[in-house]
Amino acid sequence: MDLETAQNIAKEIVKSINKVLVGKEILVKHVVTTLIAGGHVLIEGPPGVAKTLLAKSLAKAIKGEFRRVQGNPDLLPTDLTGYYVYSLNGSKRFVKGPVFTNILMFDELNRTPTRVQSALLQVMAEHQASVDGLTHELPRPFHVIATEVISGGEVGVYPLTLTLKDRFWIRCVTTYNPFRDELIIVRRADELYKTETTGLESVTDIETFLKLQDFLGEGIYADERIVHYISKLVDYVRRHEDVELGGSHRGSIYLYRVSKALALMDGRDYVIPDDVKEVAAQVLTHRLVLKEEARVRGVKPEEVVKEALDTVEVPKE
Repeated sequence: MDLETAQNIAKEIVKSINKVLVGKEILVKHVVTTLIAGGHVLIEGPPGVAKTLLAKSLAKAIKGEFRRVQGNPDLLPTDLTGYYVYSLNGSKRFVKGPVFTNILMFDELNRTPTRVQSALLQVMAEHQASVDGLTHELPRPFHVIATEVISGGEVGVYPLTLTLKDRFWIRCVTTYNPFRDELIIVRRADELYKTETTGLESVTDIETFLKLQDFLGEGIYADERIVHYISKLVDYVRRHEDVELGGSHRGSIYLYRVSKALALMDGRDYVIPDDVKEVAAQVLTHRLVLKEEARVRGVKPEEVVKEALDTVEVPKE
């Protein structure tokens, strides 16, 4: 696969999804680039802003299998991973759970208890599920697109464990569309109310999508100055006076990979500082744990990352 082919596939995926979603161009771009980079996405936003439609559209665009899980406090790990059915003659049959798919939409993830979060953590980290002591490999690619309920005033919301949040490559925030987009949505209500993807065409297949992911490693170049820039940004955040915990090394790795995917999307075979800047906040903020006194003062993780972007020297040509 060459650069032109890779860029065309990436752009066609975005273009295809944007035919179905209204006014979510930046969100679509960042979700698609993250999946091309090989990662999982956490989306925060109110109900009814096309998060599920986005995940279904992406799965259809790459001819992948789509499954959805609705988070709730009664969910069990086996509802996610699957279970064995035992017969009277001693035989057993494995019933696969929804994680055996290409695109898993986990709606309202923070409504699930920690034991379910732990089961999800394993499949995200290892691409395999353990059931009754036996391990089952997941199909590839495997990506989780999870949504998070805005917790203010909500009942039955469990905080996401830090280790689980750290497995999400990027956290995107979405909200209601402006008035002009609302007009388009209402005019297309007869199509959109079913959350269907009938108007969307597949633009690639799973095998080609996997090659596209592999292309990032060999086809997109990141200069040593970019590596230093990413490392300095992450180090600045970790050393900030208001930060208790600045996130693991995965943040640096994921920022590097997603920046490469953004370069590909723009038709470049090399990363520039603007690629890093574009997604630094989305990659880093959900990994930060602020000190108690900083939270009392109203400091936000986004402010810390912005300060890092404003302070750390940008590499020059």
